[in-house]
Amino acid sequence: MAETLRRVLTRGGAAWSGEENMPAAGPPLLLLGTPGSGKTALLFAAALEAAGEGQGPVLFLTRRPLQSMPRGTGTTLDPMRLQIRFQYPPSTRELFRLLCSAHEAPGPAPSLLLLDGLEEYLAEDPEPQEAAYLIALLLDTAAHFSHRLGPGRDCGLMVALQTQEEAGSGDVLHLALLQRYFPAQCWLQPDAPGPGEHGLRACLEPGGLGPRTEWWVTFRSDGEMMIAPWPTQAGDPSSGKGSSSGGQP
Repeated sequence: MAETLRRVLTRGGAAWSGEENMPAAGPPLLLLGTPGSGKTALLFAAALEAAGEGQGPVLFLTRRPLQSMPRGTGTTLDPMRLQIRFQYPPSTRELFRLLCSAHEAPGPAPSLLLLDGLEEYLAEDPEPQEAAYLIALLLDTAAHFSHRLGPGRDCGLMVALQTQEEAGSGDVLHLALLQRYFPAQCWLQPDAPGPGEHGLRACLEPGGLGPRTEWWVTFRSDGEMMIAPWPTQAGDPSSGKGSSSGGQP
């Protein structure tokens, strides 16, 4: 799953030398960032990337419909023609019901399962056992889709979680639990933007399947997303745009 996100992020910068050796799906990926850090835009870009590969439909789960399609996500193709299916479970119970009934859904199996706003579902019942149950259902659903896709094909899983600058004990516990089952992670850390822009540093840890890579992501005032390699990726460790302010360990 880290490879799909890597392709999205390297679209505006230099290609990574080990890209062709990465698996198509890979381990589940956790996308983390503070409010407004661009998690939904990157999830949507990953959906477009995966659907555009022609490997099968993409299932995008979120609590409420997107108000607008994120701009600058790498393609001008119609999401509906790319077989991106949106579903909007409004509560944790409805999300459980949807995942438990995934084996009954008609049509081809998704090649990618995306969940946006995991923190909103966890907030309904913050007990660790409920979080563990939801994680298990997500992993089992992706495994079931992989089985339906057939030999040599896997359904990727990517989940977005909103983090807080000052996390409480429950948030720390949830994050530790998630990191155990999502070995690949991408942290979105706010950084000093230019005038009229919102900037952040994207740090991708692919879960042991490749090196850590970083990008500079900028959202212009019109919402368009621009991506470039982080300065240190060019071999100049002293040329960073600023220190990170996120919660990355």
